[in-house]
Amino acid sequence: MGQVAARDTFAGEICGVGSESGVRAVIGLWPVSPFGSVADAMVEDSTGWRVLIAPDEGLADYVGSIYSFDEVVIGPVACERSADRLSFRGGPLRLDVTLGRRDALGWALHAVPRRVATSEAWVMFTDVIARVLLRGVRTRGSTAGGTELYAATDRHRVTGIRGEWNDSDIGKSAMLIRRCGSVSVRRLGNHRSSRSPPRCAGLANDGFRLRS
Repeated sequence: MGQVAARDTFAGEICGVGSESGVRAVIGLWPVSPFGSVADAMVEDSTGWRVLIAPDEGLADYVGSIYSFDEVVIGPVACERSADRLSFRGGPLRLDVTLGRRDALGWALHAVPRRVATSEAWVMFTDVIARVLLRGVRTRGSTAGGTELYAATDRHRVTGIRGEWNDSDIGKSAMLIRRCGSVSVRRLGNHRSSRSPPRCAGLANDGFRLRS
């Protein structure tokens, strides 16, 4: 099993999208993590079936100790990021995301010095603000594995998606999902329970996730 240390840090970004077919996915791209440079995906189909896609058993066990899934797929994962694109290939998921410009919140997050933005005190402060201004968004939360702090340092809108899930076209992007965890985080934005991946709607975030 992947062991959760007293404090684990993931630095990178997540991108959450929802599609017309009812498929929603959260892609995590983490250049820095306890597992090295990794990427994974959490997918929920239109029936509510939740799948974790991870490149190895270590990462899969770690994520599985925090969140629950109906299925875990372990195998080769390829995730590439450019200025305006994110692509993921792994298991039954093929996803290409087009990223737009930094939005107003993204500019505000980007203006905060990183040493401040990634401090626990700042994350606690932003959690209070998020509760009031952003419905369903938290920067601090608890799961079966402990407390998670999400230090967001940027945000961009998702302007389009295309892809396949289990060899079926997922369709265009749709605002089916109304929540997005501020993140960096590997994992993932906060959610209502450890059963579900974060609910994100066409947003890409980057920053740090601190787990204690």
